Amino acid sequence: MQKIGFIGLGIMGRPMAINLVKAGFEVSVFDISVAAVETVVAAGAQASSVAEMAQSAEFIITMLPAAKHVRQVLEGKGGVFANAHSGLVVIDMSSIGPTDAQALAVEAQKHQIVTLDAPVSGGEPGAVNGTLSIMVGGEQAVFEQSLPVFHGVGKDVVLVGDHGSGVTAKLANQIIVNLNIAAVSEALVLAAKAGIDIEKMYQAIRGGLAGSSVLDAKVPLILDRNFKPGGTIAINMKDLTNVLQTAHDLDVPLPMSSQLLEIFHALKADGKVLNDHGGIVQYYEKLANIEVKRGH
Repeated sequence: MQKIGFIGLGIMGRPMAINLVKAGFEVSVFDISVAAVETVVAAGAQASSVAEMAQSAEFIITMLPAAKHVRQVLEGKGGVFANAHSGLVVIDMSSIGPTDAQALAVEAQKHQIVTLDAPVSGGEPGAVNGTLSIMVGGEQAVFEQSLPVFHGVGKDVVLVGDHGSGVTAKLANQIIVNLNIAAVSEALVLAAKAGIDIEKMYQAIRGGLAGSSVLDAKVPLILDRNFKPGGTIAINMKDLTNVLQTAHDLDVPLPMSSQLLEIFHALKADGKVLNDHGGIVQYYEKLANIEVKRGH
């Protein structure tokens, strides 16, 4: 059995690590949450320190909130780089910026380690079902070597290009997903204020050009007032911050993304930052003094 170390057992990481166990890998895990570690250990993994897994694993996956956390576990004292054996493959499946991904790849080479940036799309349902879409940046040979690992957690796996390409594709993905949710939110609030039946409207439009995976995933949850996070506003706010930083570095104006980032900050100020990003609708509801729910 190939040995995989998995660092970061949050909403996404926990089911991903469990799926790797089910796929037949020998999985060791680390997280600052003891409860999260215990859950995955109960599914067949082993608890480990970062240093121990760096010494023994063939692959290490990081699934962490932000670049600073990735840097800490890779470059910090007792981290991966300081303890890794030559030839270790580090797969960062977090959502960070391309500059960070490229810098980590360069630093890893100094320790005879290879990296792939491989962020995912599909949210918690995709993580649980093992159907995540994975966009990868790095070398072709390392990508091919890592394909069995990727197929343990995902379905559609594409090598986009060199280091930084995977996370750049994820930034583009986040623009499309979050602006789509915002557009859906505006439409739902308009329909609710007009007093029409939202569920019937949804059924009427979902088969046409307005139909999308976002529409099907979020409308039922919004109607149920279920904002339990599959992807929090906090995480998506972080991603859009990375989007705008990257865009500014490239001289690419993104007026709609910048406006949505301000909407995220407004939701944070309103105490909703840990809601699912389907909770964007609550910003528009407050402006229009209406609530989108079943029965309209």
